[in-house]
Amino acid sequence: MTPDRPAPRPPSAEEPQRRPRGAVRDGLVAAGLDLARAGGPDAVVLREATRAVGVVPNAAYRHFANRGELLAAVCAAAIGELADRMAAGTASVPGPYGDPAAAGARLRAVGTAYLAFAREEPGLFATAFAVPHEHPYPYPGAAPGAAGPTRPDRSPLGQLRAVLDELTQARVLDPERRPGLEYPVWSTVHGLAVLVGQGPLRDLPAAERNALEERTLRTIGEMLA
Repeated sequence: MTPDRPAPRPPSAEEPQRRPRGAVRDGLVAAGLDLARAGGPDAVVLREATRAVGVVPNAAYRHFANRGELLAAVCAAAIGELADRMAAGTASVPGPYGDPAAAGARLRAVGTAYLAFAREEPGLFATAFAVPHEHPYPYPGAAPGAAGPTRPDRSPLGQLRAVLDELTQARVLDPERRPGLEYPVWSTVHGLAVLVGQGPLRDLPAAERNALEERTLRTIGEMLA
């Protein structure tokens, strides 16, 4: 007969289970995203993230030297969510590449998705632009400079550039006007998002806000034609 072996003791609250290194980091970023979604960039705090993940505070410092590094990672992840929204918007537009009507619709889809994200996820939108030195933001998993013919730039700015390039190829946009045009277009849409989100137009009734967004996107399309 073999002697009875004591049953394994379950870990206590003071002894969190060890997790794979990547899982802890990913969990901290996911927790940071939840904090940002609820309270914007100021809510992204290392101690709160570790509490949500269920690891001791020191575990966070194996992945992020300070709060700023965690905020930068959450910032990039928030931009990734915005990029996903924009990509889904353009993917929903039928029509071949280079078709003038389809290209114009994809430009509108990019702007619509951008404004919708700012309106529906104000905490993430504010967090996405809270770390200026993170610009331009690559989508999560892409190394800087990884974009190219076989790997397009899926960042929000990259997607805007792509639809402007398509408009140029479709002969909707004069090639001489194309260089650098993404910046005034981006500034117009982003500025409206800020004005109606936390700026002086934040109390506009929904109907008026929607009409203003529609007019802005229509004006951009007319300006480019």
